Amino acid sequence: MLQPDGIRFNNDGLIHIQEPLGATNGHKGTVRGMNLPNIMTTSRIVLIPVFVACAILAPGRWGLLLSTAVFGVAALTDWADGYLARTRGEMTPFGRFFDPVADKLLVLSALLLLLAEGHAPLGLVLLITGREIIIMALREYMAGLKSSVPVSLVGKWKTAFQMTAIILLMLRDGLPFLPWSLESLGVGCLYVATFLSLWSGYDYMADAWPRIRAES
Repeated sequence: MLQPDGIRFNNDGLIHIQEPLGATNGHKGTVRGMNLPNIMTTSRIVLIPVFVACAILAPGRWGLLLSTAVFGVAALTDWADGYLARTRGEMTPFGRFFDPVADKLLVLSALLLLLAEGHAPLGLVLLITGREIIIMALREYMAGLKSSVPVSLVGKWKTAFQMTAIILLMLRDGLPFLPWSLESLGVGCLYVATFLSLWSGYDYMADAWPRIRAES
């Protein structure tokens, strides 16, 4: 399996993060691989099964609100870990690799749940899922070439619309006193997110293609 620079998988299956000697996050004695942004990324992955369990097992309107709250907290860490990593100078190989993976796992798990309940269009879910799988494979391949696929502005907007669409679709029946249809708003945001997904996916492939051809 290909790994990004700075990440190695040992024979026992454990992940080992290689950092430059003396690298710290600006706080004495703190290893950059264990900094706050990376802890938030890890917490997002841990919250995924909690979110899925709440969505499936918690009944009625309160179940919708609880699962939406868990998803909202996980989505908030997506913004917070990137912001903290940039502003505090704590960007690491672990974060560069696992942050987009955590985002995709969170979004795809939510979309599949909504699809199973009949609240997300099958075509949009298939397009988003296919795009995410392709880009994950591209990131891993480029990591093997000692290169990367940096997140673009369109990709960030894509994630924002995806998260918004999912929250609206999950809250569809949880706030019946609202005068407008949350499900209609959510589906509209999901259409925008799908368009941005395809756009950003094309940009990523176009940027990486010259390097791929050079190595083939």
